[in-house]
Amino acid sequence: MKYPILLALATLTSALPQKRATPQGIDVSSYQPNVDWTTVKNNGISFVYIKATEGTDYISPSFSNQYIGATNAGLIRGGYHFAHPDLSSGATQADYFLANGGGWSADGITLPGALDIEYNPSGSECYGLTASSMVSWIQSFSNTYEAATGRYPIIYTTTDWWTTCTGNSAAFGTTNPLWIAIYSSSVGTLPAGWQYETFWQYADTGSNPGDADLFNGDAAGLSRMALGY
Repeated sequence: MKYPILLALATLTSALPQKRATPQGIDVSSYQPNVDWTTVKNNGISFVYIKATEGTDYISPSFSNQYIGATNAGLIRGGYHFAHPDLSSGATQADYFLANGGGWSADGITLPGALDIEYNPSGSECYGLTASSMVSWIQSFSNTYEAATGRYPIIYTTTDWWTTCTGNSAAFGTTNPLWIAIYSSSVGTLPAGWQYETFWQYADTGSNPGDADLFNGDAAGLSRMALGY
C-alpha cells in the first residue's frame, strides 16, 4: 500500500471492475494527509482502511486526523499495519499495532485491524525468511491480535507474494478474512485456503484519495463485519 505493488498495472485503466452494489472503500496513508472526508462520503465511499503503523518504529503522523475525520463523516473504518518480518517477531509487531491505533471494538463502525504483508520495499522480497518461518511469523501476529481483540486480523496480500513467500500456505483461510490486491477486472486466482476475498483492492488511483477497494457483500454484511458477527 505504501509502496508500489508489482501487479497487472497495464490493465488498470482499461479493465477496472464495473461499478456494482457492493460497498466501495478506499485505503489511505500519510501519502494522503489531507482528505476531504465529507466529499469522500458523498462520492459513495462506505469504508476506509487507514495506515496506523509499520514495523515497531513508525506511527503514521496522519493516522489520528484521518481516523477522526473518517469517523465524523460516518464511514466505517479500521487501521492497518505494514509488516516488517525481518525486524521483530509477529507478536511484537501486533502489540505495537494494537497500542497505536490497531484495536477493534464491537461498536459497528470499526473494522478489524489488517496486516499488510507483501513485497519488501527495501530488500529481499521475502524479508530473508523461509516459507515456513514466514507462516510462523504471520501466525504469531494473528494469534496475538486475536487474543487481544477476539478477532483475527484481515490479511492484505497478493497471490504472487503469498505463493512465493509462504509457499502458498492454506493455514489462514478459515480464520483470517482476505484482502486481495490485484489491479484487474477480476480477482483471479486467490491464495490457497481462501474460497473468496472479503476485500478487493482493485486500483491504486481513482476519483477518491488513496487506493480503491470493494467489499465482497452488501452494506448489511459490511456492518456485520464491523460488529463481529
